[in-house]
Amino acid sequence: MHQLPEPAALRESLPAVVFDLADRFSAAGFELSLVGGPVRDLFLGRVSPDLDFTTDATPEQTLEAIAGFADAVWEVGREFGTIAFRVGRDTIEVTTYRAEAYDPASRKPVVAFGNKLEDDLYRRDFSMNAMALRLPQLELVDPFGGYTDLEAGVIRTPGAPSSSFSDDPLRMMRAARFASQLGVDVHDDVRAAMVDMAERITIISAERVRDELVKLICGAAPRAGIDLLVETGLADRVLPEVSALKLETDEHHRHKDVYQHSLQVLEQAADLESDADGPVPGPDFVLRFAALMHDVGKPATRRFEPTGAVSFRHHDVVGSKLVKKRMRALRFDNDSIKAVARLVELHMRFYGYGEAGWSDSAVRRYVNDAGDLLEHLHRLTRSDVTTRNRRKAERLAHAYDDLEQRIAQLAEQEELASVRPDLDGKAIMELLGVRPGPVVGRAYKHLLELRLDNGPMEHDDAVDALRTWWASQPESSQTPVDAAE
Repeated sequence: MHQLPEPAALRESLPAVVFDLADRFSAAGFELSLVGGPVRDLFLGRVSPDLDFTTDATPEQTLEAIAGFADAVWEVGREFGTIAFRVGRDTIEVTTYRAEAYDPASRKPVVAFGNKLEDDLYRRDFSMNAMALRLPQLELVDPFGGYTDLEAGVIRTPGAPSSSFSDDPLRMMRAARFASQLGVDVHDDVRAAMVDMAERITIISAERVRDELVKLICGAAPRAGIDLLVETGLADRVLPEVSALKLETDEHHRHKDVYQHSLQVLEQAADLESDADGPVPGPDFVLRFAALMHDVGKPATRRFEPTGAVSFRHHDVVGSKLVKKRMRALRFDNDSIKAVARLVELHMRFYGYGEAGWSDSAVRRYVNDAGDLLEHLHRLTRSDVTTRNRRKAERLAHAYDDLEQRIAQLAEQEELASVRPDLDGKAIMELLGVRPGPVVGRAYKHLLELRLDNGPMEHDDAVDALRTWWASQPESSQTPVDAAE
């Protein structure tokens, strides 16, 4: 935790555009302050890439003040008092002082412009974000103890938490996000309000909830953020599959705590991310979310066997379906949904290798099924080992080391990363004398299976294999192109 730098140091660290903008507003007779996250970040020893300002100027007056100064202007937030613009490489938002009120049944604010900086700060989400830096004099305005809270590592609201969350329920998700990003805890009053008002999160759009969840998962301490969502009941509304992982432990403790295990896997997966030049640069949402969700199929598949053991048969397949359903509900893009669901589906595949070893064919299928997600799957599988049994953990680690070596050896011999049949679709049609259609697809699939089983084939051997397969097909499939026409 840092002190606010001296004015001279601030002038050196803040972008020059901050002071150029301040001079323009001052010359026009208006107040201007840097506000929110950028001020908070100064105490954390970093300069925020976001430049958010607040002013007593109306949107129309702001537009006049930046005329000839901004390279581009966006007025989509004008109704809410916000004018966004670009100056060089810097994107800036200037918002008129507000005294907002929300319709309790609505997701959208009812905007009333204010005329005092302190009133504007009061309506902000948390005290640590309710600090401002008056410009150009660089005077800190902190009426709600934001610096003290930041130093103590606690999240409080400027006013009553219930009023703040009633105004904008998404602030409850934001509290969990800050717990993850900044490693802070919430004040008892804030936590109690989150519990009491968790149901109100349901009036917030799925897209806004999704965006906060992504930021939380990609934070420095995602476990803390997820824990807060679960403990307050917010997860029951936005991520119920994670809440359901808190399976009641049977009296003989025959299975580990699935919820705590999933949080540990999430942490371990984040630790296995690579740097910016590596195969899985962190923070990687797909890897982290797959780690959190990899066991969500267990509650639905738990069975107590006659032997006294607990089983979760096919929880990987069930979990993959649940992940797809939840991510669609949160309006994730199709690529992210497919990637996370695929990793959940494949996360148990390795354990067959650890128990019995695999043929080259099985190794090829593992790589082929993982596709572009192979490096993610490596990390997810390794992070899924949370046993306290040191010998078991070492045995699994050695087994996966061996699998990766096998993959590398086969990759040197074959084009393992892009396994294709030894004959393409065009060659198949020419050899069989058929037009494009389902028959070509079946022939292609047959050759792909042979490729995965046996490795690369010589061209003549592939042709013989295709003709042998063709001879076994029903006569109706073998109508040549000329006869069909």
